[in-house]
Amino acid sequence: MGSPRKVTVLTGAGISTDSGIRDFRGPNGVWTLDPAAEKLFTIQNYLADPAIRRRSWLARRENPAWGADPNAGHEAVVELERRGALRAVITQNIDRLHQKAGSSPERVIEVHGNMVDAVCWDCGARSATQDALARLDAGEDDPACLECGGILKTATIMFGQTLDPDVLGAAAAAAQDCDVFVAVGTTLQVHPAAGLCDVAARSGAELIIVNRDPTPYDALASRILRDPISDALPALVDELTA
Repeated sequence: MGSPRKVTVLTGAGISTDSGIRDFRGPNGVWTLDPAAEKLFTIQNYLADPAIRRRSWLARRENPAWGADPNAGHEAVVELERRGALRAVITQNIDRLHQKAGSSPERVIEVHGNMVDAVCWDCGARSATQDALARLDAGEDDPACLECGGILKTATIMFGQTLDPDVLGAAAAAAQDCDVFVAVGTTLQVHPAAGLCDVAARSGAELIIVNRDPTPYDALASRILRDPISDALPALVDELTA
């Protein structure tokens, strides 16, 4: 048997729904059911309005991801790595469930940041989000940076915020340097992450989409799998590494 094909996986919110974390744009998505909630994730609103920051911190504290466990979809990505076929997993998710499942941190590219770290907008000091949430529980409603008093936020990329160019470069390299590019549980509507499908296809990779609903990239894909991710992804990993 020859070497397994080199696979890069792009994951969106859909891979985490079986872990009890709602997606954003699906029929029961966070923003579908409450369009105003999207304001909490826009950087201009967050920086300008203390009330938005208060709501945002409360929403972060109640995020089900804190107590969530990885599911069969995350475990399938780990298995892909164990079998020597994973080039990288590029994730739009901030929940750290790939790492919790056992994916090597150096193989996980978080294009939208993560929720476990907090960062000061003014001085860049980093701390743990849980420390800020503890201050919230102690009575602070808009915890400021303990280093400089600046605005504190989680290390997530909000709408209107520039992506880290080094992270984006690593994601583009992983899309270019693969034989198969699998987009899982993502609407492929948010750029530049969605554009990685173009990067992979231009480089000659096979594009496979695993998603319940149609995406703008369906016509570019060689295959589209509509089955539940926790069923479809393990089977696909078996096939790609056979």
